[in-house]
Amino acid sequence: MSEKRKFEVIQDFKDLEDKNKVYSKGDRYPYPANRKIEDERLEELLSSKNKQGRPVIKEVTEGEE
Repeated sequence: MSEKRKFEVIQDFKDLEDKNKVYSKGDRYPYPANRKIEDERLEELLSSKNKQGRPVIKEVTEGEE
């Protein structure tokens, strides 16, 4: 059974693919946590391949929670 990945917002952003929901630094992504996000979208937010041109979320590892 694979562990569910967890993410934290590291840069304020408006999620244009989620009804313009605003996420602030320190928030959990996504909200609510049980929302299904496509891997392609996660990779976009984890990299600079988004409208801000920089990562806006990071994966939270065990111990950082």
